Amino acid sequence: MSFPILGLHHVTATADDAQADLDFVLDALGLRLVKKTVNFDNRGVYHFYYGDERGTPGTLWTTFPYRLRHVPTGIKGAGQVTVTSFSVPAGSLPRWKARLLEYGAAHATDVPPRFGEESIVVTDPSGLAIELVATASDLRTPWLANDVDSDMAIRGIHGVTMTVDDPAPTLAFMREWFGFDVADEMDGRLRLSVNGSGPGKSVDLLTSSDGTRARNGVGTVHHVAMAIAEPAEQLRLREALVARGVEVTPVLDRSYFQSIYFREPGGVLFEVATMAPGFTVDEPLAELGRGLKLPPWEEARRTEIEAALPPVQY
Repeated sequence: MSFPILGLHHVTATADDAQADLDFVLDALGLRLVKKTVNFDNRGVYHFYYGDERGTPGTLWTTFPYRLRHVPTGIKGAGQVTVTSFSVPAGSLPRWKARLLEYGAAHATDVPPRFGEESIVVTDPSGLAIELVATASDLRTPWLANDVDSDMAIRGIHGVTMTVDDPAPTLAFMREWFGFDVADEMDGRLRLSVNGSGPGKSVDLLTSSDGTRARNGVGTVHHVAMAIAEPAEQLRLREALVARGVEVTPVLDRSYFQSIYFREPGGVLFEVATMAPGFTVDEPLAELGRGLKLPPWEEARRTEIEAALPPVQY
């Protein structure tokens, strides 16, 4: 009983300092800030959305910067997305490596080629593992800014690596409910694809080598979201999961999409998010990310919320 998952929608991480996060993603990676809002479940913390010009699902990297909120450093391990990968054009990795080192990123290192593609991994200021995968197959239009030109600019999310103790239950779950299937395999890693193949439609399942269990915190990915076209399909998915005994949140209004959350058998937190209404629902396209946008139910607390957030510049 698989449901029409279109691909990845976004990846959300628990970050450290808000200003450092903005500086790295906007200046070093060259993504666009498409929304500055708050964590709808904790309005004292920013929620930054980064992506292409419109914040198209599949290009979105989002962060909760929790510095000064007494959130400990997380532990990367089984039951978690451990690497988030972005697509960049084939042949651009040497320039990316030089650029990232210039911007002070730690450990910009080459990775042995996987599934015919070369990549580098860099540690961002919060300790998150960010991979740039060189590919000629990503035809999405990039956001161009901060002297990143079109022959090296990030196209969007390439995929994620989910580390699990045992890939079999996770594979079975993703096949049955989402329509993913095995596209390739190597070195204890399964590449799963949905709705065709290619960047933005794949998840790598990596078998944990040491049994370390993940713990959410600063420097770890909080969840990965899958894209579904229609609210009615999302609701049908929720009802079917609940009937199977999976603990699923109610449908939550995230202003820019609707969401449900649940954990897959390996422990990774999944979100399924709708495509609409998108980020221009409360800002014109040209002004995305410029002002602090709050959900309607928080507007009465705007003064209080703004006073609790650290000032940032970008």
